[in-house]
Amino acid sequence: MTTNATEITVATFNVSMEADNYLPRGQRGDQTELIKRLATGREPQIQAIAGIIQLERPDVILLTEFDYIANPAKGVHALQQNYLAVAQQGAQPIEYPYYYYAEVNTGQPSPFDLDRDGEASGVGADAWGYGFYPGQYGMLLLSRYPIEHDAIRTFRHFKWKDMPEHLETTQADGSPWYEDEAWQQFPLSSKSHWDVPINVNGRRLHVFASHPTPPVFDGPENRNGKRNHDEIRFWVDYISGEQGDYIYDDSGLAGGYDSQSPFVILGDLNASPVEGDAIKAGIQRLLTHPRVQDPKPSSRGAVEHSPDQPHAAHHTAIWRMRADYVLPSKAGIEVVRSGVFWPASGDTGYELVQKRETSSDHRLVWVQMRLK
Repeated sequence: MTTNATEITVATFNVSMEADNYLPRGQRGDQTELIKRLATGREPQIQAIAGIIQLERPDVILLTEFDYIANPAKGVHALQQNYLAVAQQGAQPIEYPYYYYAEVNTGQPSPFDLDRDGEASGVGADAWGYGFYPGQYGMLLLSRYPIEHDAIRTFRHFKWKDMPEHLETTQADGSPWYEDEAWQQFPLSSKSHWDVPINVNGRRLHVFASHPTPPVFDGPENRNGKRNHDEIRFWVDYISGEQGDYIYDDSGLAGGYDSQSPFVILGDLNASPVEGDAIKAGIQRLLTHPRVQDPKPSSRGAVEHSPDQPHAAHHTAIWRMRADYVLPSKAGIEVVRSGVFWPASGDTGYELVQKRETSSDHRLVWVQMRLK
């Protein structure tokens, strides 16, 4: 998509590549479901995902809901070799020599009854992030440019209690929702938060990646809505100077983002400033942050999908909301253009998004940018 050495296209795409997507409703699996399908090179849903990526050709892309598979030969390498390196639907193969993925909190069992249903099952809503096996709904970052692995910061183990003025979750009588022993161990990130520096022809670009929990599937206590808000707020504080001094990463290094290098915030944030069930103050603060640009990508397909909704042009999910974001910093970045891969009926590529089962219930979101 880009030819100028100072221009790159950065994208995010929730690809629904986890066990629940491949099994009949109610059946439970694990990473082996994805491993089997990656190995064949013939899974139609993954072929469609690869075809979309090949058509849009981003230089850097974050895939959310890509199961964490510890053996890269069975995970990221299989995706690259069996799908991305193979022409899909007439598109050209694409290569990403560099990648980063790591463990996430989803499916990591806790010993506590976190949803207060009377049973500490260790899975589902009783895991540290909702999931039925460790690594479910993971994240994968692919890049055409070198990743500076020694400078990566991750925040998977940052404790929610350590965020000043975090949103408190209480029961109907006002007592804490989470028992104290659980609260002392509770991570903020439902998956993880990553700060991944990429070397773009000598220029450093930081990718801030996350996938906050959906702000639903709870009760009046709104525990998921509050966690979603604070997972988004994490980035607000991280880029706000001394406001982020309380943050510590998984190696114990304290402090927020203190670099002048440009950055881009990526991911399925599961929140819209104008629609849906999220506590909107979190995403609103991020989108209006003085260091952040909001290019507001749009598509013809989204308008066709929801012609009666005023904000439809900016939707990124078939359930009629803007949920997925590529937000460049103001410093060091000029936005060239942006978009959502959501063709209208009759447009090239429409067959790749015609049904939820065809590819995903989310759309690929991209921003072409020029590094100054």
